[in-house]
Amino acid sequence: MAFIDKILHEPSYGWQDETGALVAPTNKVLFSEALKKTNIFQSRKNWLPASGILMLACMLPFFYFFITQYLSFLTLFIFLFYAMIVMSTHGTIWYHRYSTHKSYTFSHPIWRFITQNLVIRTFAEEVYVISHHVHHSKSDLPGDPYNAKAGFWYCMLADFNHQSIARNLDQKEYGKLKHFLSNTGVQIHSYKNYQKWGTLATPLYTFGLWAINWAFWISVFYAIGGSALVCTTFSGAMFWYILVRAFNYTGHGKGKVAHKDGIDFDRRNLSINQTRPGLFSGEWHNNHHLYPGSARAGFLPYQIDTAWIYIYCLSKIGAVSSYRDSKKQFLEKYVK
Repeated sequence: MAFIDKILHEPSYGWQDETGALVAPTNKVLFSEALKKTNIFQSRKNWLPASGILMLACMLPFFYFFITQYLSFLTLFIFLFYAMIVMSTHGTIWYHRYSTHKSYTFSHPIWRFITQNLVIRTFAEEVYVISHHVHHSKSDLPGDPYNAKAGFWYCMLADFNHQSIARNLDQKEYGKLKHFLSNTGVQIHSYKNYQKWGTLATPLYTFGLWAINWAFWISVFYAIGGSALVCTTFSGAMFWYILVRAFNYTGHGKGKVAHKDGIDFDRRNLSINQTRPGLFSGEWHNNHHLYPGSARAGFLPYQIDTAWIYIYCLSKIGAVSSYRDSKKQFLEKYVK
């Protein structure tokens, strides 16, 4: 078995059946699996998926006060802008292009820390990074942790059901897996503690950084706009945190072939270039699957790439020391 096939905790229903076909569970089975995978009373190794439930629970009071006390045309605009552009672009910059694909490097760890905490913290890096490597290796095949062919809820519940790391890795395999997060600055368990906690990241680091990040942004937003701005931005972060789970479902054609000539050049998988995610966050997804290691994914003239703009600007002030840009190769191969 290839290493990439072993690094995720397989759900109880499995990735594929005895014939090798994708298992597409019913919604009832998916929700039952999510309850089991977030049950910390059953196993302490469920702590990281369970932290996602805790994150949502902590955000709900902000959303309640946003809806009941602070909703207006202005706060609604800020809510949508923060969720769909600020949070979304940061996800592309930090989780996608840096943490997973290492498409650029920082000149100093302080710039990495600033970029990591540029917005209200939601996902732990481990939840996103490890599973995303598997996604690229097995796109739209059994084993893809958010396989659009298995349906909407298969993707929406993926961080609970499919994105935890395997719990039976030997010491050599665990040592190899640690390199997936080596560039992020995340505090990583020893092999002995991995056997106890079932994760790469330590609970102390995960919850400690979460608390520091939230305390900082609550203070900043309160100083700028009082409780109204705090509740608005945290509600926007929650909105993104929930709906980003649907991205791979729509970004892979809802499990069906939806490529368009002259727009989607990678036909090895179901990924497509969508206008809204592209313009709002630089997530030109089909382009990204063509050149996953590129710090830029907007290759055509109309494909504005906000994540690339941030990375490029940091390079101009010396905060980013190097990056990979595949636009030239794309144009030569697919346009010229």
